[in-house]
Amino acid sequence: MDQEIKKFDLSNRLYILIATITIGVVGYLALDMGFYAFSVLPNSNQKQIVVSGEGKVLVKPDVVIAVIGVKTEAQKSDAAVKQNNEKMNVIIKAVKDLGIDEKDIKTTAYNLYPVYDYTRSSGRELTGYSLDQQITIKVRDFEKISSVLDKATVSGANSVSNLQITVDDPEIAKDEARKKAIEQAKQKAVEMAKNSGLKLGKVIDVQENFYGYPTPMYELGGGEAKSIAASIAPQIEAGQEEITVSVSLTYQVK
Repeated sequence: MDQEIKKFDLSNRLYILIATITIGVVGYLALDMGFYAFSVLPNSNQKQIVVSGEGKVLVKPDVVIAVIGVKTEAQKSDAAVKQNNEKMNVIIKAVKDLGIDEKDIKTTAYNLYPVYDYTRSSGRELTGYSLDQQITIKVRDFEKISSVLDKATVSGANSVSNLQITVDDPEIAKDEARKKAIEQAKQKAVEMAKNSGLKLGKVIDVQENFYGYPTPMYELGGGEAKSIAASIAPQIEAGQEEITVSVSLTYQVK
């Protein structure tokens, strides 16, 4: 009997020892992992301020953009293509003869599609093909805009659209406006930090928006383009166009 009790006590002690060691190891690992996880957590209490600035620059537009279109229809697709290309080639030659450089003439649309007639008796019936071709022309001499529109329409164009007066390369003006915007934002940041008792750190984020769109003028289409394009083309007054850049800067502060 005593021998059985001793065996039971010994077994209990062994189980207790194993359990204690196991709990200790698990606790150590959990504690160690907890410290490790804590050590790699980012500093979520980082202080920041966001300031904005805006820069504006006035520039003189130097180009008028016009979209010239030719639309032809024929029973067969190759006939529609042939007629359209012939008319467009005449138009391109005419505007080149007025001094428009080849680099300022660009094909921007060329759409060939079938034309259907719908009737109750036969449903959809193919009647031919239509080709709509457009070129975009840049006119750098404003005094030539009336002559260009007149020559284009007389030579076969049946639409004049999206006339715009704008700056051909606004990047220089945008750079200047951006510098003004950033300088204004920096001055705001300095004043805010000074008045609030904070110390400015480094810039950690920059965002930008740009404003400055071409000025639309007018649009003609169909038969009226041929008859009145030249008569209503205005005397272009370039004026000035405003280029605006706004920025927001995010600073770390202490």
